[in-house]
Amino acid sequence: MAMNASDDELWTKLNHETARITWQELQPHFARGVAVRVATELDLVQVAVYMARDDRAMIADWMRSGQIAPVSVEEAHVWHAGNAVLWAVVAAPWVLVQDRAA
Repeated sequence: MAMNASDDELWTKLNHETARITWQELQPHFARGVAVRVATELDLVQVAVYMARDDRAMIADWMRSGQIAPVSVEEAHVWHAGNAVLWAVVAAPWVLVQDRAA
């Protein structure tokens, strides 16, 4: 997953925009279908870079492997019940989230 200079700049920008988000804050994005779970073994910001540049091949690979996926109803229930606090970053229109406590 080689990144070029413009990707490095985008990574830095997105890294500064990464923040913790509560499940209650994430719920409207989940309801709109734009909340995407990112597996903990992936770099959340790097995934956002690939999504922002619309790298369909890499995104498809991650989706096939289950490393990124829309937040499921089951995950939503668990996060709601546990008042989860997640890491998030926006790669419009998507809100990428990672449960580092998992």
